[in-house]
Parts: sequence; C-alpha cells; structure tokens
Amino acid sequence: MASSENIYTPSQQYVLLILCLVALAALILVGLGSYITAFLGAGILYVVLRPWFQALVHRRRWNKQVATAGLLLFAFVVIILPFTALTLMLVSRIRLYAQDTSQIMAVLHKIEQKTGYAITTEQNVRGLVQQSVSWLSQRIPSLATGLLHFTVIIGLMLFTLYFMYTQEQGFLRGLRRYLPFRPNTLHELGESLKNNVNANVLGQALISLVQALLTALTLQLFGVPDAIFWGVVSFFMAFIPVLGTPLVWGPAAIIKLSQGHTGQSVGILLIGVIVIMNIDNLLRILLARRIGNIHPLITLAGVVLGVEIFGILGLVLGPLLLSYFIVLIKVFERENRIRRRTVRAERLH
Repeated sequence: MASSENIYTPSQQYVLLILCLVALAALILVGLGSYITAFLGAGILYVVLRPWFQALVHRRRWNKQVATAGLLLFAFVVIILPFTALTLMLVSRIRLYAQDTSQIMAVLHKIEQKTGYAITTEQNVRGLVQQSVSWLSQRIPSLATGLLHFTVIIGLMLFTLYFMYTQEQGFLRGLRRYLPFRPNTLHELGESLKNNVNANVLGQALISLVQALLTALTLQLFGVPDAIFWGVVSFFMAFIPVLGTPLVWGPAAIIKLSQGHTGQSVGILLIGVIVIMNIDNLLRILLARRIGNIHPLITLAGVVLGVEIFGILGLVLGPLLLSYFIVLIKVFERENRIRRRTVRAERLH
C-alpha cells in the first residue's frame, strides 16, 4: 500500500507555499494587464480625497455612502471634463486646419524664405497628405478602442474607490495585517505616500495651472491666435519638467519671428524664459513644506517611465512609483541596519 505521508518537509512546504503565492500574484497581474492603472489611480484618489472624507464622515457625521457618492462625483467631473475638453478642442482645431491650410502654408513659406530650402513643393505636399491619411486610417480603430479602454479604467477606478471608502476600516486593517512591514515602517510609508501624492498631484496641478494661465496671457498679449486653446495644452505639457511649457510658447515665438514680428517673438521668449519657466521653481520653494519636496530629476525620470507604462496617467503615476521605490530602498537599508545590530547583540550575549 502506498504511503499517505506528505513527501515534503515543513520547510519545503513553507517555501512552496511562498512560490505558489508569488506565481498566483504574477498571474493576477498579467491578467489585469493595463487595467492595473485603475487600482493605482483609485489609491491616489483615496489619498487625495481622504481628508475631505474624514471631515465629512468623522467630524460632521455625514452618511458614509452619501459622502462617498459626492466625492466620486467630484472625482469624475475633475478627471473626465479636462480631458474631454482638450480632446474636443484638439479635434476642432485639426478639422479647422485641415479645411483651411492657408495659415500653415504661410508659415512654411516664411521658413522657406529664411532657410532657402523648398519644403512646400507639390510632391512633398502630396506625400505628406498620403502619409497623414494612411496614419489616420491605421489609428482610428485604435483610438476608438483606446476610448473604450479609458472608459472602463475610469469606471473600475471609481468602483474600487467606492469600496475603499465605504469599507475603510476593513481596508486599512487588511493593509496593516498583510503588508510585511513593522508598524513604524508602515507609518513612514503612509506619510511618504501622502507627501508624494500631494507633491505630484496637488502641487504639480497647481503649478501647471499657474504656468498655463501665464502662457495663455502671454500668447494673448502678443497676438497669437487660439491663445486659450494653447493655454489648455500648456497645462498638460507643464507636467513634464523643464520641457513642458517651452513646447508651447517656443514654437509660437518661432512662428512670430518667421512672420516678421521680431519684437513680439522676443517678448514671448523673454516672458517664457524669465517668468513662466522660473515660476515653477518659485512655487515649488513656497509649497515645499505643504506639498512635499520632490527632486525635479525624479519627476522627469518618473514621467518618462510612467508614460511608457501607463500612458497619459503615467504623468502622475510614474513619479509616484519612482519616489516610492526610493523610499522602500531607504526602509530596506534601515531594516538591514537594525537586523545587523540585533545579530551582533545576540552574539555578544
């Protein structure tokens, strides 16, 4: 008769259990795929809106479901409307420029006069149109799929956020129980997450808003068409450190120069370099104590990393992940130091 005893030792069973957990976790992450951004976004919104939730539910004694529904509605409006407005504005401008190419051709002719190189020949224009039509025909199905994917992510994110608030005590209890950290380390990670979210979400959004307003006013002052539209574009571009708003007012200055308006071009460049770019550093210094001080290199590298992985949401998620990685390295270093001291003390005794 075959033996019914288990062939594994207790230590082997322990190792195999860990391997099974890791394998299942990897399968879950692979299965979720790009939808993982919904859960990360829910975590970010949970941190951002939690002070309001605590004020409404714990201090003013509002109904938890009612307060959560109000916060979800606020988050939906704040997230959806800006991206929808920018998309509609971009589509309308592209349609306008496609119907009337006189403005684009005028700029190209000015550039030809300055450089002496012909770029608006019939052959070049025909080739550019053919390439554009081919590119759009390939991208339209992916744009439709991307819109559906974005809608699903937003719905899943708000759905997750609802349960994080309505079942907050169980959620926090589960974090304390299953995360492999000491209580003081958990507290440090929580504070670090709050500071990073404030710096990369609230702080950067405020700085981007100020830079966008200054960019729109500058372009309006010097007679650049569609100044408000380009101001909205500069708000999103401002999330990219150093390279952000110059990608908007820089080409505007070049176009003004090509049109012969040298004074307006110089004015845009001076305000852009002296005021718009430096207001970023000034506001970061003023807000550093309130929103957390994140090094610009971390933000820039995080944006590049985040956009590659998460798309447009990577403007926020990328710097957060990179900052949290650095915090975990510091925690690991401290835990190793404590462990070495404990082992050394045990050997002495």
